[in-house]
Amino acid sequence: MTAVRNVHERVIDAPAVAVGALLDRLSTADDPIFPTPAWPRMHLDGPLAVGADGGHGRIRYHVTAYEPGRRVRFDTPPGSGLDGYHELTVAPLGAERCRVRHVLKCEARGILRLQWACVIRHIHDTMIEEIFDNIERAAADGVTRLVCWSPWVRLLHRLGWARPRAITTPAAAQLIRTSLDRTDYEDAYQMELLPGLPRDPAAWTGILRNAFPVLARTEGELLLDVNTAGLTARASILIDERHITLSTAVKADSLRARLYWAVVKRVHPFMARTMFRRTHRTLALAAPNAAERSRAVPLRASVKATAPPARHSSSASVR
Repeated sequence: MTAVRNVHERVIDAPAVAVGALLDRLSTADDPIFPTPAWPRMHLDGPLAVGADGGHGRIRYHVTAYEPGRRVRFDTPPGSGLDGYHELTVAPLGAERCRVRHVLKCEARGILRLQWACVIRHIHDTMIEEIFDNIERAAADGVTRLVCWSPWVRLLHRLGWARPRAITTPAAAQLIRTSLDRTDYEDAYQMELLPGLPRDPAAWTGILRNAFPVLARTEGELLLDVNTAGLTARASILIDERHITLSTAVKADSLRARLYWAVVKRVHPFMARTMFRRTHRTLALAAPNAAERSRAVPLRASVKATAPPARHSSSASVR
């Protein structure tokens, strides 16, 4: 067992009440500080309050303490391998400045001791500093020093990005379901529509790499003509409130088309998943950050022109 204590803090040139108001919006639909879609979104099964359960990505926790505008604590479930808590606090430093601090204390057990040292700590440190960046964007004059991803974090991010899951063609995908009189092959893959990702299906046509003709579209679905080598093929991009879905339907009418598809269908699922995942990540990294999306009115009435820059500090120790 390894005891971990990880601390990040930053002085923000904004009143504690303004920063505390941002803290109170954690996990809401317009959460202005959690760094999604570049990272998995934070979600709770109810409003931010003691007893709420949730997490982000594969990390699970529940709220065990909450003082609106000042403090929130999340405890990890017993037996999770990283037993402990995360705590985010806001403390005033006069009328126009405050200190934001995040503390992680936990006991790492088993293989998670190695995972913490090699993987989790690097991702955790980056995400916390991005939360602080968003707080500065939303409450102060802007970020004085943006967090930079290390090459190792970039690699971990790429390797750990979510993968599409195979599903049946959704009933809502009416354009593709009615586009062919019969099909010799159908598949569909789905990924989460993270906050900040485009809601227009046309923004996702890069999945297919080529500029295929658009046959039809509705508010949430785009139907593309992807005919090739004698195949009659259609692709659909469907967006709903929670997901983006890529569906394919193929009809092979000739001997040439059947021979071609007999070969291509062996690699099609791999290629579809790979292109879908790559586009999903690319759009997530290019999306506006949470603070830019929040549409909140300025939370600070005035900023001193001579205010000193925000000070950053972080420390982590393993005993």
